[in-house]
Amino acid sequence: MKNKYDVAIVGAGPAGIFTALELSALSPELSVLIVDKGKNIEKRTCPERTTGKCVKCSPCNITFGWSGAGAFSDGKLSLSPEVGGRILEYLPEREAKELIKYCDDIYLRFGANKKVYGLNNEKIDSIKYEASKHNIRLIECPVRHLGTELAYEVNRRMYHHLIDNTNTDFLELTEVTDILVEDGAVCGVEIWQNGEKTVIRADFVVAAPGRGGAEWLAKEARKLQLNTTNNAVDIGVRVEVPNSIMDHLTKDLYEAKLVYFSDTFENKVRTFCMNPGGVVSAEHYEGSIAVVNGHSYSEKELRTENTNFAMLVSTTFTEPFNKPITYGKYIAELGNMLTGGGIMVQRLGDLLQGRRTDRSRLGKSTTIPTLKSAVPGDLSFVLPQRHLTAIVEALKAFDKIAPGLYSKNTLLYGVEVKFYSSKFDTNNSFETDIKNLYTIGDGAGITRGLMQASATGIVVARDIAGKL
Repeated sequence: MKNKYDVAIVGAGPAGIFTALELSALSPELSVLIVDKGKNIEKRTCPERTTGKCVKCSPCNITFGWSGAGAFSDGKLSLSPEVGGRILEYLPEREAKELIKYCDDIYLRFGANKKVYGLNNEKIDSIKYEASKHNIRLIECPVRHLGTELAYEVNRRMYHHLIDNTNTDFLELTEVTDILVEDGAVCGVEIWQNGEKTVIRADFVVAAPGRGGAEWLAKEARKLQLNTTNNAVDIGVRVEVPNSIMDHLTKDLYEAKLVYFSDTFENKVRTFCMNPGGVVSAEHYEGSIAVVNGHSYSEKELRTENTNFAMLVSTTFTEPFNKPITYGKYIAELGNMLTGGGIMVQRLGDLLQGRRTDRSRLGKSTTIPTLKSAVPGDLSFVLPQRHLTAIVEALKAFDKIAPGLYSKNTLLYGVEVKFYSSKFDTNNSFETDIKNLYTIGDGAGITRGLMQASATGIVVARDIAGKL
């Protein structure tokens, strides 16, 4: 590690990785440092995936480290600029599409699957037509699915390409405590590593901490007096049902992105991160907060008999409320409190009857839970009435196009929370009011998925290269 770099990148998720990839291609002479509080991808292992028990690694190996939460995610690359973030607020549609195509080609170069779902227009039109009868909107989006094991391998190859073949260094298990500014321009970062603080000078700093670092980035924004806007808070559950209920949707779409506005409160409810033949998983954030997630594998022999997906209720708060992340964590903490720190699971039938799911009732479920460590409980003690009512009404509506979804044996895991930082005020190259300081990716409230996070990294790299 040197004490001076041309570019310092905070966060080794897709936004940070693609910034480094593009910088190394455009300006190979530049020295680049990537800092992450997690580990190198080859050191990241989750004991729960083999033992069924979370040992609360610190930092969480699912959430932090090289490639971010995407290392162990389902690895879905959404190939439409309408899905996975707000990139169309910064770039014209044509440019955004070209950028996504450019990023997709990079993923392919590092070994991504060539198959793309969501291109059977006749089948998609039929599903979309049927959904419209029940006030459900199907968002069309081609998807390239990597699967958990291939997503890991693609990101591992990117790591070795950058570290072995370019002028890029990576600091693992390292926290950035401060972004440093002098005379209105960024000048470096202060890091905490092995119990010591060190100042790293840099001409450019790219803050790309991902969802796990969203709260840190929000604090830095307040300290640096950067303008931000509250993003929506997405809170909900992860649904798990047999493949037979969802196969007719996922066969061609892979992920059916459905939107419904609830009857009682008219809140927006959307499906997200659909995993055919997948497993439900847990991930941990700072403060040992456990939230539910899901993923699936591309290899057939690793697939399960269940499909899982998130159902999220979106709420945008207005002033004076300015702590969306704190609010989301509070809801998650309620669930953790009732389970002793883990994920809660409840049968839909028990929820509708106003009773807690216990081990005996869960044992009668024909949907076999894939998250074995989940604790049976009662989500009505966790989720606000507004959210729970919206989720139940949406499930009832979605049952019209996926019969069997609104069943007593449908499993609901809680809590699923998407921590989006307040959206930063930046120019169209994602540069803040502080010269040469950029904020990108999920932690900056700009993106919500792998592809758009990757795309923001390309934009920043090109802007930096153009200034030199």
